[in-house]
Amino acid sequence: MVAKGKRGFSTGHERLAGLFEPDVLLPAQFFAAFRRAGGLERERLLMLAVLEDAVDCYQKYAHTRDLRGRQLFDESCDWVLSPDRTWLFSFENICDTLEISAEYVRRGLRDWRARGGRRGKVLALPTPGSADLNQATA
Repeated sequence: MVAKGKRGFSTGHERLAGLFEPDVLLPAQFFAAFRRAGGLERERLLMLAVLEDAVDCYQKYAHTRDLRGRQLFDESCDWVLSPDRTWLFSFENICDTLEISAEYVRRGLRDWRARGGRRGKVLALPTPGSADLNQATA
């Protein structure tokens, strides 16, 4: 399920984080939370990479017409929708290990596709000392 050649496409981090945009969360904040939580051991980093790749393939090839792209989309879609827990790297097990709601990710992908593949509105959180934060607390 690894897609080669990312010319002109967003990174896997951006695509996965895009699912969480309605929660007003920046991609850097989303992934920083994983890394702050005691640091990810290599196995969890691998699981995160597998999840990012699946979301990347889902979003990159959701509307493609070529055969290889359809195969990659179908494979990622089947993996995300599968309730299988018998395999260590199943979607359900990866979400459990990373403490991410599998249903939340599924719903995010469904909503993204229903919007025609458009991203939701991204809002930046004010940083300490910024004018936005000072206005918000005034």
